[in-house]
Amino acid sequence: MSCFEGTTAIVTGAGGGMGLAIAGDLLAAGAAVTMIDLKPPPDDPAARHPKAAYVEGDVTDDGFVADAISATFERCERLDYLVNAAGVLWFDRDRSLVDIDLDLWDRVVDINLKSMVHTCRHAVPLMQKSGPGKPSSGGAMVHIASIQALRGDSAPQDAYQAAKAGVIALSKSLAVQFAGDGIRSNALLPGGALTPMQARWDADPAARQSAAAGVPLGRLGTARDMANATLFLLSDKAAFITGTELIVDGGRTALP
Repeated sequence: MSCFEGTTAIVTGAGGGMGLAIAGDLLAAGAAVTMIDLKPPPDDPAARHPKAAYVEGDVTDDGFVADAISATFERCERLDYLVNAAGVLWFDRDRSLVDIDLDLWDRVVDINLKSMVHTCRHAVPLMQKSGPGKPSSGGAMVHIASIQALRGDSAPQDAYQAAKAGVIALSKSLAVQFAGDGIRSNALLPGGALTPMQARWDADPAARQSAAAGVPLGRLGTARDMANATLFLLSDKAAFITGTELIVDGGRTALP
C-alpha cells in the first residue's frame, strides 16, 4: 500500500509545472487530490485521474479558496496535505522597489504570499478535525518558496523575492503554532528549474546553458526534482522535519 493511500491533498498551482507534477505524484501514490489553478485543466493524465478534482479559480479570492477547501473536505471527509505551489514570476515588470508599479507589487504579493494565508487559514482547521489515526499523524504542508528569498540580485524582482521570504517566515510560524496537532509545515526552495515559469529559457538556449553552467551539478532543475522533494517532505519519512527549508538547487546557493 502506498504511504498516501486513503489520504486527501490540496495542491494549488496544479495547472502546470511543479504543481502539476506534485499532484500527479500524489495521485499515483494513492491520495485523492484537489487540483486548484486559474488556468483550465491541462491535457495531462493527472487531471483525468479518478481521484482528482480540478477546480478553476483565483487563489487570491478568499471566498473561492474557502469553498474549494470545504468542498474537498465534504467529498473526502478528511484533509491531510496542503501544497502551496501557486505563484508568478514576472521578469518583464517585477523590478527594483524604486521603480516597480505598486499595484503590480500588491498583485505579486497577493499571488505568491497572501494566497498561502487563504489556503492555510481554511485548511488547518480541517486538518485538525481529521486528527490522528491516519497514515500521517496530523497532516503536512509544503509551501513553494525560492532561493531568491535568500539573496539579492543584480536584476531584482523585489516583489517576488519579498513574497517568497514571507512564505518561509509564515511556514515557520505555522510549524510552531500547530506542532501540537501533529501538523508539519515546511518550505521548499527551488533554484532555477525548467518549468513554465521559466519559459524565457525556451526561446534562449544560450541563456539556459549559461544558467546551467552556474549550477554545481551542471544542470537546471525540473518539475520532477521538485515533486520528489515535496513528496518526501509530506511523507512519514519526514515525520520529524518541520519548520525548516529544503533547498533544491543543485548546489547553487552553496557557491561563494
